[in-house]
Amino acid sequence: MSFFRNIAMIMAPAVAFLALAGCATPFRADVARFQQMPVPQGQSFAVVADDPQLSGGLEFAQYADLVAAQLIQDGYVRSADPAAADLIVRLDYSVDDGREKVRSTGFGYDPYWGPGRPWYGGYWRRPYIHGFYDPFLFGPGYNDIESYTIYTSSLTMKIDRTGDNRRLFEGTAKAQSLSNKLTYLVPNLVEAMFTNFPGQSGETVRISVAPEKR
Repeated sequence: MSFFRNIAMIMAPAVAFLALAGCATPFRADVARFQQMPVPQGQSFAVVADDPQLSGGLEFAQYADLVAAQLIQDGYVRSADPAAADLIVRLDYSVDDGREKVRSTGFGYDPYWGPGRPWYGGYWRRPYIHGFYDPFLFGPGYNDIESYTIYTSSLTMKIDRTGDNRRLFEGTAKAQSLSNKLTYLVPNLVEAMFTNFPGQSGETVRISVAPEKR
């Protein structure tokens, strides 16, 4: 039994790393929506950048296409000319610079490896998980510290009716993850935003987006 217990102890940091990295785990976002959306009856829409700096960019166009695909699926029709559209959809997205989190792994000082050294890009403080646990090598009360960076991403969407400039929808989706790549974050935030769209006005819900199939 001690052999299997030692194996479990040595594998614990690796398991923790996989969990934090989001391997095969859902993407979770908090979505708040306020809406007075009409019943879809083929109204036309155009997606524009709420931030002028994003307007005209190829990256923004890719995310605008994702939003458009969701609205088309819900019964709206995309217009190539914002001036001729019944609805204007304003889109914005961002990710912050992140903040470092530090926690104990439940292991301790490694007299063989000595002070902490970087491993896998600095995620683990000491590369001690290789091989089997040796009580003579690691000693009792083995403990260690790991650090990682948490990023907060957000996506905001507003929908206005062009005829009278009336605001029909305001939504925000926010998530925390180990990734700061917009190409990964924005598509997931868009999917979360459109889960049960347009949603109940004034309600904030936690949306889980299933991971991509490998």
